[in-house]
Amino acid sequence: MTPLPFPMGMQSQPATKPTGLWATFVRWVDTDHIPEGADVLRAAEDKVDWPRCIPFAILHLGCLAVIWVGWSPAAVWTAIALYFIRMLAITGVYHRYFSHKTYSTSRFFQFIMALWGAAAVQRGALWWAYNHRHHHQHSDERDDKHSPVQHGFWWAHIGWITSKRNFPTDYSKVPDLAKYPELVFLNRFDVLVPAIFGAACYGFGAWLGHVGVATSGWQMLVWGFFISTTVLFHGTACINSMAHVWGKRRFNTEDDSRNSWILTFITLGEGWHNNHHRYQATTRQGFYWWEFDPTYYFLRVLSWTGIIWGLKSVPESIYAEARSLRTEESL
Repeated sequence: MTPLPFPMGMQSQPATKPTGLWATFVRWVDTDHIPEGADVLRAAEDKVDWPRCIPFAILHLGCLAVIWVGWSPAAVWTAIALYFIRMLAITGVYHRYFSHKTYSTSRFFQFIMALWGAAAVQRGALWWAYNHRHHHQHSDERDDKHSPVQHGFWWAHIGWITSKRNFPTDYSKVPDLAKYPELVFLNRFDVLVPAIFGAACYGFGAWLGHVGVATSGWQMLVWGFFISTTVLFHGTACINSMAHVWGKRRFNTEDDSRNSWILTFITLGEGWHNNHHRYQATTRQGFYWWEFDPTYYFLRVLSWTGIIWGLKSVPESIYAEARSLRTEESL
């Protein structure tokens, strides 16, 4: 299929559509509703858009409902399991597949992975990949949307997402993904899967309560959706806000990316950030056996089934560079 610069006519609606503040609310459902034009938004002042903060406020305030619904082993363990399952979707799917294409899969399983990633409630795969590729092109430069070196901790952690200029997906920057209408659909209506996921959490809890497990629909919604998703968001955001200021540097990259064991445990292997910025095209980010990388282990196992294939390795030249730098440091 030939990639389209604006898939299915998106981001080019006539001005008769809702505009202003109302358009902001419409975009919660249809993220490609940009009657003023995506270029206008991208040229806007880089500041917090307060209406855009409302979904984040709802997500965090929803966690406080634990005061009323309480807790149970079933709810807490479900929240923990959903954190790790969806963190794998971010690290192994949104990052290592959609952003960097470090392995291959079928079109059908690509769609399944996009659904899985969307359940993490971090917007659509194309938006995620577009912004991440932009980050690598401008890492720690002024144009880097979430560089803590340039913009500080809080902007890198969450502020950048609330800015109008970072809202649109530039489909022309991800033509390899934008040629698939099913991916564009999920990206455009990125609230759909999270809404279904939230309803499923409630239904799962209600069913467990019905069969005698000590939980309820509301309790599972709070723990499985609100608490687990909030912790997942901040775990992922730690890479943006901390992985360029906290840790050690193996390679002399042009940015301030660093390797961190702590961030590795939080994000299932994404903490080897300096490794990743030195060589992005490999499936593994822990370059050595002692560098814990659960996402890579999971993808290796998945490749044994034939569902994914072509996992890309670290070239010998990169290992040679690491040895050379280690020798220089020891002199």
